[in-house]
Amino acid sequence: MHTLGRMKQMALSDLTKLESKLYIWLCKSDFENVPWSTSKAAKAFNVKQDEIYDALSALTKKIPNDIQIYYENGSIRISADEQ
Repeated sequence: MHTLGRMKQMALSDLTKLESKLYIWLCKSDFENVPWSTSKAAKAFNVKQDEIYDALSALTKKIPNDIQIYYENGSIRISADEQ
């Protein structure tokens, strides 16, 4: 496996259980066309909103090339690419 591939595998293995579940959910969802809702995500994962914010923040640090968070048309949008 080349260096980039190893780095991606290491980054994915560094994800917590919540981060991993959230990442998979983001990859399968369309939060580019459907505005992001932290409260709905917290409810879906049965955690507090702060935990979702922490997990999103961690994802942007741990796998920055695979997740993009941006603001468009008055709403947060999230794009995640599956490994």
